[in-house]
Amino acid sequence: MSFSQGFEINLWSNVPGAIKDIDYKEQFTYFNNGEINGVSKVSQPTITVFLADSTISNGTGLVICPGGAYSHLSINKEGFSVAKWLNSIGISAFVLKYRLPSDAIMIDKSIGPLQDAQQAMKLVRLHSKKWHLNPNKIGIMGFSAGGHLAATLSTRYAEKLLPTLDSISAKPNFSILIYPVISMKDEMTHINSRKNLLGTDITEKYLNKYSNEIQVNGNTPKTFLVHASDDNSVPVQNSLTYYRALNKNKVPVEMHIYQKGGHGFGMGSEENNNFWPIACENWLAFNKYILKRAN
Repeated sequence: MSFSQGFEINLWSNVPGAIKDIDYKEQFTYFNNGEINGVSKVSQPTITVFLADSTISNGTGLVICPGGAYSHLSINKEGFSVAKWLNSIGISAFVLKYRLPSDAIMIDKSIGPLQDAQQAMKLVRLHSKKWHLNPNKIGIMGFSAGGHLAATLSTRYAEKLLPTLDSISAKPNFSILIYPVISMKDEMTHINSRKNLLGTDITEKYLNKYSNEIQVNGNTPKTFLVHASDDNSVPVQNSLTYYRALNKNKVPVEMHIYQKGGHGFGMGSEENNNFWPIACENWLAFNKYILKRAN
Protein backbone atom coordinates (compact mmCIF):
# COMPACT_ATOMS: atom_id res chain seq x y z
CA MET A 1 0.00 0.00 0.00
CA SER A 2 1.34 3.45 -0.88
CA PHE A 3 0.45 6.72 0.80
CA SER A 4 0.28 10.13 -0.88
CA GLN A 5 3.68 10.74 -2.49
CA GLY A 6 5.53 8.24 -0.33
CA PHE A 7 6.28 4.57 -0.90
CA GLU A 8 6.05 1.90 1.76
CA ILE A 9 8.57 -0.85 2.49
CA ASN A 10 8.48 -3.67 5.04
CA LEU A 11 10.98 -3.55 7.89
CA TRP A 12 11.35 -7.30 8.10
CA SER A 13 11.22 -10.39 5.90
CA ASN A 14 10.62 -12.34 9.13
CA VAL A 15 9.29 -10.30 12.05
CA PRO A 16 11.32 -11.16 15.18
CA GLY A 17 9.53 -12.65 18.18
CA ALA A 18 6.29 -12.97 16.22
CA ILE A 19 3.36 -15.22 17.10
CA LYS A 20 1.21 -16.12 14.11
CA ASP A 21 -2.46 -15.19 14.52
CA ILE A 22 -4.52 -15.28 11.32
CA ASP A 23 -7.38 -13.41 13.00
CA TYR A 24 -5.17 -10.43 13.94
CA LYS A 25 -5.70 -8.07 11.00
CA GLU A 26 -4.60 -4.49 10.48
CA GLN A 27 -7.38 -1.94 10.89
CA PHE A 28 -7.52 1.56 9.38
CA THR A 29 -9.71 4.54 10.14
CA TYR A 30 -10.45 7.08 7.43
CA PHE A 31 -11.45 10.71 6.99
CA ASN A 32 -14.67 11.51 5.12
CA ASN A 33 -12.66 12.07 1.94
CA GLY A 34 -11.28 8.52 2.10
CA GLU A 35 -7.82 9.54 3.28
CA ILE A 36 -6.24 7.35 5.96
CA ASN A 37 -6.47 8.78 9.47
CA GLY A 38 -5.13 6.08 11.81
CA VAL A 39 -4.14 2.44 12.01
CA SER A 40 -4.21 -0.27 14.69
CA LYS A 41 -3.39 -3.97 15.01
CA VAL A 42 -0.09 -3.63 13.15
CA SER A 43 1.66 -6.98 12.72
CA GLN A 44 3.85 -6.18 9.66
CA PRO A 45 5.77 -2.97 10.48
CA THR A 46 6.81 -0.66 7.66
CA ILE A 47 8.33 2.70 6.86
CA THR A 48 6.70 5.02 4.35
CA VAL A 49 9.45 6.93 2.57
CA PHE A 50 9.10 10.62 1.69
CA LEU A 51 12.31 11.82 0.03
CA ALA A 52 13.14 15.53 -0.02
CA ASP A 53 14.10 17.39 -3.16
CA SER A 54 17.89 17.09 -3.38
CA THR A 55 18.20 20.75 -4.38
CA ILE A 56 17.05 21.90 -0.92
CA SER A 57 18.48 19.04 1.18
CA ASN A 58 21.80 18.57 2.91
CA GLY A 59 21.21 14.88 3.52
CA THR A 60 19.21 14.91 6.75
CA GLY A 61 16.60 12.22 7.43
CA LEU A 62 14.05 11.74 10.20
CA VAL A 63 12.23 8.60 11.27
CA ILE A 64 8.79 9.64 12.58
CA CYS A 65 6.98 7.68 15.31
CA PRO A 66 3.26 8.62 15.45
CA GLY A 67 1.49 8.53 18.80
CA GLY A 68 -1.62 6.73 19.99
CA ALA A 69 -1.05 5.35 23.52
CA TYR A 70 0.61 2.21 22.09
CA SER A 71 -2.90 1.11 21.02
CA HIS A 72 -3.20 2.80 17.62
CA LEU A 73 -1.15 5.12 15.42
CA SER A 74 -2.27 8.64 14.53
CA ILE A 75 -0.42 8.06 11.29
CA ASN A 76 -1.79 10.97 9.28
CA LYS A 77 -1.67 13.90 11.71
CA GLU A 78 1.52 12.72 13.43
CA GLY A 79 3.06 10.99 10.44
CA PHE A 80 2.24 11.80 6.82
CA SER A 81 1.42 15.48 7.35
CA VAL A 82 4.63 15.91 9.36
CA ALA A 83 6.62 14.18 6.61
CA LYS A 84 5.33 16.65 4.03
CA TRP A 85 6.35 19.59 6.22
CA LEU A 86 9.80 18.09 6.70
CA ASN A 87 10.13 17.60 2.93
CA SER A 88 9.32 21.29 2.45
CA ILE A 89 12.36 22.26 4.55
CA GLY A 90 14.69 19.77 2.89
CA ILE A 91 14.46 16.77 5.24
CA SER A 92 13.66 13.27 4.01
CA ALA A 93 11.09 11.62 6.25
CA PHE A 94 10.30 8.02 7.09
CA VAL A 95 6.95 7.38 8.79
CA LEU A 96 7.27 4.33 11.02
CA LYS A 97 4.25 2.06 11.25
CA TYR A 98 5.49 0.14 14.27
CA ARG A 99 3.96 -2.90 15.93
CA LEU A 100 1.63 -2.05 18.78
CA PRO A 101 2.24 -4.13 21.91
CA SER A 102 0.07 -7.25 21.93
CA ASP A 103 0.44 -10.63 23.60
CA ALA A 104 -1.54 -12.07 20.68
CA ILE A 105 1.28 -11.54 18.16
CA MET A 106 4.44 -11.00 20.26
CA ILE A 107 6.48 -13.23 22.54
CA ASP A 108 7.58 -10.08 24.41
CA LYS A 109 5.30 -7.15 23.65
CA SER A 110 7.47 -4.65 25.55
CA ILE A 111 10.34 -4.86 23.04
CA GLY A 112 8.42 -5.09 19.75
CA PRO A 113 8.14 -1.33 19.13
CA LEU A 114 11.81 -0.77 20.06
CA GLN A 115 12.91 -3.55 17.72
CA ASP A 116 11.01 -1.81 14.92
CA ALA A 117 12.51 1.59 15.74
CA GLN A 118 16.02 0.14 15.78
CA GLN A 119 15.43 -1.63 12.48
CA ALA A 120 13.98 1.52 10.89
CA MET A 121 17.08 3.53 11.80
CA LYS A 122 19.34 0.80 10.45
CA LEU A 123 17.38 0.50 7.20
CA VAL A 124 17.49 4.23 6.57
CA ARG A 125 21.25 4.20 7.06
CA LEU A 126 21.56 1.08 4.87
CA HIS A 127 19.86 2.94 2.01
CA SER A 128 21.48 6.32 2.75
CA LYS A 129 23.55 6.44 -0.43
CA LYS A 130 20.62 5.52 -2.68
CA TRP A 131 18.36 8.03 -0.90
CA HIS A 132 21.02 10.80 -0.91
CA LEU A 133 21.28 10.92 2.87
CA ASN A 134 24.16 11.63 5.19
CA PRO A 135 24.27 8.62 7.57
CA ASN A 136 25.51 10.99 10.30
CA LYS A 137 22.38 13.17 10.01
CA ILE A 138 19.61 10.66 10.72
CA GLY A 139 17.29 11.57 13.58
CA ILE A 140 14.22 10.22 15.37
CA MET A 141 10.98 12.12 15.96
CA GLY A 142 8.04 11.07 18.09
CA PHE A 143 4.66 12.30 19.28
CA SER A 144 3.08 11.27 22.62
CA ALA A 145 3.58 7.48 22.98
CA GLY A 146 5.62 7.70 19.79
CA GLY A 147 7.73 10.19 21.72
CA HIS A 148 8.28 7.51 24.34
CA LEU A 149 9.42 5.13 21.62
CA ALA A 150 11.73 7.80 20.15
CA ALA A 151 13.19 8.55 23.58
CA THR A 152 13.57 4.83 24.28
CA LEU A 153 15.55 4.42 21.05
CA SER A 154 17.60 7.49 21.99
CA THR A 155 18.59 5.93 25.32
CA ARG A 156 18.60 2.21 24.46
CA TYR A 157 19.79 2.23 20.83
CA ALA A 158 22.68 -0.14 21.65
CA GLU A 159 20.52 -2.84 23.21
CA LYS A 160 20.92 -6.07 21.22
CA LEU A 161 17.39 -6.86 20.10
CA LEU A 162 17.80 -7.46 16.36
CA PRO A 163 18.79 -10.54 14.38
CA THR A 164 20.04 -8.57 11.37
CA LEU A 165 21.95 -5.44 10.30
CA ASP A 166 23.92 -5.46 13.55
CA SER A 167 26.92 -3.77 11.93
CA ILE A 168 24.85 -0.62 11.31
CA SER A 169 24.23 1.79 14.18
CA ALA A 170 20.67 2.31 15.43
CA LYS A 171 21.67 5.45 17.33
CA PRO A 172 19.80 8.59 16.25
CA ASN A 173 22.01 11.61 15.63
CA PHE A 174 19.30 13.81 17.16
CA SER A 175 15.80 13.57 18.64
CA ILE A 176 12.67 15.69 18.28
CA LEU A 177 10.06 14.86 20.92
CA ILE A 178 6.58 16.41 20.76
CA TYR A 179 4.42 16.14 23.91
CA PRO A 180 6.24 12.86 24.67
CA VAL A 181 5.50 10.21 27.23
CA ILE A 182 8.92 9.94 28.89
CA SER A 183 8.41 8.22 32.24
CA MET A 184 6.58 5.12 33.40
CA LYS A 185 6.49 6.46 36.97
CA ASP A 186 3.06 6.83 38.59
CA GLU A 187 3.36 10.56 39.19
CA MET A 188 3.75 11.53 35.55
CA THR A 189 3.16 8.66 33.15
CA HIS A 190 0.29 8.21 30.71
CA ILE A 191 -1.40 5.21 32.32
CA ASN A 192 -2.88 3.70 29.14
CA SER A 193 0.46 3.90 27.32
CA ARG A 194 2.16 2.14 30.24
CA LYS A 195 -0.54 -0.50 30.52
CA ASN A 196 -0.48 -1.25 26.79
CA LEU A 197 3.32 -1.50 26.67
CA LEU A 198 4.16 -3.13 30.01
CA GLY A 199 0.93 -4.58 31.38
CA THR A 200 -0.28 -4.06 34.94
CA ASP A 201 2.04 -6.20 37.08
CA ILE A 202 5.28 -4.23 36.81
CA THR A 203 8.35 -4.37 39.05
CA GLU A 204 10.22 -1.20 39.98
CA LYS A 205 13.24 -2.42 38.00
CA TYR A 206 11.06 -2.74 34.90
CA LEU A 207 9.50 0.68 35.45
CA ASN A 208 12.96 2.23 35.68
CA LYS A 209 14.10 0.51 32.50
CA TYR A 210 11.25 2.10 30.54
CA SER A 211 11.44 5.48 32.29
CA ASN A 212 13.69 7.22 29.83
CA GLU A 213 14.73 10.06 32.13
CA ILE A 214 16.59 7.42 34.18
CA GLN A 215 18.32 5.98 31.10
CA VAL A 216 19.87 9.26 29.88
CA ASN A 217 23.66 9.50 29.80
CA GLY A 218 26.29 11.63 28.09
CA ASN A 219 25.86 9.70 24.83
CA THR A 220 22.14 10.42 24.49
CA PRO A 221 21.48 12.38 21.27
CA LYS A 222 20.87 16.13 21.30
CA THR A 223 17.17 16.83 21.67
CA PHE A 224 14.42 19.30 20.83
CA LEU A 225 11.36 19.15 23.13
CA VAL A 226 7.84 20.58 22.78
CA HIS A 227 4.98 20.41 25.28
CA ALA A 228 1.96 22.41 26.46
CA SER A 229 1.55 23.39 30.11
CA ASP A 230 -2.15 22.47 30.03
CA ASP A 231 -1.62 18.93 28.68
CA ASN A 232 -4.06 16.86 30.75
CA SER A 233 -3.17 13.56 29.06
CA VAL A 234 0.63 13.51 29.21
CA PRO A 235 1.75 15.91 31.95
CA VAL A 236 4.36 18.49 30.99
CA GLN A 237 6.56 17.02 33.75
CA ASN A 238 7.52 14.34 31.22
CA SER A 239 9.37 16.84 29.04
CA LEU A 240 10.68 18.76 32.05
CA THR A 241 12.23 15.70 33.65
CA TYR A 242 13.84 14.61 30.36
CA TYR A 243 15.22 18.12 29.86
CA ARG A 244 16.74 18.08 33.34
CA ALA A 245 18.32 14.66 32.76
CA LEU A 246 19.81 15.75 29.42
CA ASN A 247 21.06 19.02 30.86
CA LYS A 248 22.60 17.25 33.86
CA ASN A 249 24.48 14.95 31.47
CA LYS A 250 25.62 17.91 29.33
CA VAL A 251 23.61 16.79 26.30
CA PRO A 252 22.60 19.74 24.08
CA VAL A 253 18.87 20.30 24.51
CA GLU A 254 16.27 22.95 23.67
CA MET A 255 12.75 22.97 25.07
CA HIS A 256 9.62 24.96 24.21
CA ILE A 257 6.73 24.90 26.69
CA TYR A 258 3.54 26.60 25.51
CA GLN A 259 0.93 28.07 27.84
CA LYS A 260 -1.95 26.44 25.98
CA GLY A 261 -2.31 23.65 23.47
CA GLY A 262 -3.51 20.60 25.36
CA HIS A 263 -2.47 17.25 23.95
CA GLY A 264 -2.25 15.87 20.43
CA PHE A 265 -1.93 19.20 18.62
CA GLY A 266 0.24 17.73 15.89
CA MET A 267 1.70 20.43 13.68
CA GLY A 268 0.13 23.11 15.85
CA SER A 269 -3.16 24.71 16.76
CA GLU A 270 -4.63 28.15 17.17
CA GLU A 271 -4.08 27.82 20.92
CA ASN A 272 -0.30 27.58 20.57
CA ASN A 273 -0.19 29.70 17.41
CA ASN A 274 1.61 27.02 15.40
CA PHE A 275 4.88 28.25 16.85
CA TRP A 276 6.67 24.97 17.43
CA PRO A 277 7.42 24.08 13.77
CA ILE A 278 9.06 27.50 13.33
CA ALA A 279 11.10 27.02 16.50
CA CYS A 280 12.03 23.54 15.33
CA GLU A 281 13.20 24.84 11.94
CA ASN A 282 15.40 27.35 13.73
CA TRP A 283 16.88 24.57 15.87
CA LEU A 284 17.46 22.36 12.84
CA ALA A 285 19.17 25.24 11.02
CA PHE A 286 21.32 26.08 14.05
CA ASN A 287 22.49 22.46 14.19
CA LYS A 288 23.08 22.37 10.41
CA TYR A 289 20.44 19.75 9.69
CA ILE A 290 18.78 22.02 7.13
CA LEU A 291 20.41 24.41 4.72
CA LYS A 292 18.41 27.37 5.96
CA ARG A 293 15.09 28.06 7.60
CA ALA A 294 12.27 28.16 5.06
CA ASN A 295 10.71 31.60 4.56
